Amino acid sequence: MPISASEFLKKYGFEAEDEEGDHSLRHNAMEHAKHLRRPHAGTPHDWEDWERYKQEHPDDIEEDDSDR
Repeated sequence: MPISASEFLKKYGFEAEDEEGDHSLRHNAMEHAKHLRRPHAGTPHDWEDWERYKQEHPDDIEEDDSDR
């Protein structure tokens, strides 16, 4: 019966370190959604949506130096 890669590593003493961060697509998307900032690229529609969102929800936006 095959074992998973994580079970194999654990069995032979190569346990993953807890210090490593989660870099999955889901995790990155959730972090991006929690910390809204000005987009770096996108279509004109994306920028229109961004400007509209900034006006409707000014307290939800994290400013960085490029927003000023």
